[in-house]
Amino acid sequence: MRLLLCLLALLLSGFASPARAQAEEAQRQVLVMLQLPKAHYRPDGSYAGTYGEGVGRQSRQHVAQSLAQAHRLEMRSEWAMPLAGVDCFVMRLPEGDTRSSAKVAEAVAEDKRVAWAQPVSLYRAQGSQQEPLYRAQPAARQWQLAELHQLATGKGVRVAVVDSGVEANHPDLVGQIALNENFVDAKLVPAEGHGTAVAGIIAARADNGAGIAGIAPQARLLALRACWQAAKTDGTQTLCTSLGLAKALYAAIQQGAHIINMSLGGPDDRLLALLLDQAQARGATVVAAMPGENGPFPANHPGVLVVGLAQPLPAGAVIAPGRDVPSTAVGGGWSLVSGSSFAA
Repeated sequence: MRLLLCLLALLLSGFASPARAQAEEAQRQVLVMLQLPKAHYRPDGSYAGTYGEGVGRQSRQHVAQSLAQAHRLEMRSEWAMPLAGVDCFVMRLPEGDTRSSAKVAEAVAEDKRVAWAQPVSLYRAQGSQQEPLYRAQPAARQWQLAELHQLATGKGVRVAVVDSGVEANHPDLVGQIALNENFVDAKLVPAEGHGTAVAGIIAARADNGAGIAGIAPQARLLALRACWQAAKTDGTQTLCTSLGLAKALYAAIQQGAHIINMSLGGPDDRLLALLLDQAQARGATVVAAMPGENGPFPANHPGVLVVGLAQPLPAGAVIAPGRDVPSTAVGGGWSLVSGSSFAA
């Protein structure tokens, strides 16, 4: 019996290790921002094409390599962000290096060639309890969906779901997803519980005679996977990194999202704050779950619409159902979900 339990524990740890490894890898990373030239000026004399071409890009790459060498960091990748006005270089603490990424970022930021530097932070979904239900009929009476849909159905609205993977072929989500991208890794987008549930609450089909009806069934979803599902002792949790979130936010802006849903929480982040400002400047409404123990951001960012499931709420926040909410579940079924993530 003991041998069986040991084998089972080993098997489970093997399944959990990729998710843990992702979190550990993220916490060893440092983002180094170098300023991009203004749109009307290029140091290499090129006024056509995109940012990051020619001599200007080579110069930034040379600076980044110099910084990595000086601070004993490994270069990982480069990501030019014209909308943010910076070129982001992802660097990493070598294996066995006991320095904290935050302290290293502070040291790198002291270099005058650097716009700023920051560690990669972890974020978590704000509540992701799921209870097996049944193949539910539309049941959210407290939302008065029938009356709501007489006024608005979300037609013509693009909603970015910045979350874990969405099951695009779920019966209630088929045809609802305009874009399905993965910013966690280079693999196909997996079906994950939290993202699938949030997507269903927003835009589950109302014309298929099965399951539930979303708040905005004629909206189209931009399913932007910036988070992943990780095992823990009492179930699963949904984790995200600030780098993955930044890439998803950038994609949401580029795709012209009218609404950006971020049902997660974590520490304040300069890059994410800048991208939220850019999104709002372009007319997007950013909706965030009521902050919990995971951290105050993005709910504390100016202009963000904060949604909670119960009083008390901070000034400007709104309340919405968030307990035992029927929604789409991985595997083509439905479930009850609870948490401020699902109120938002």
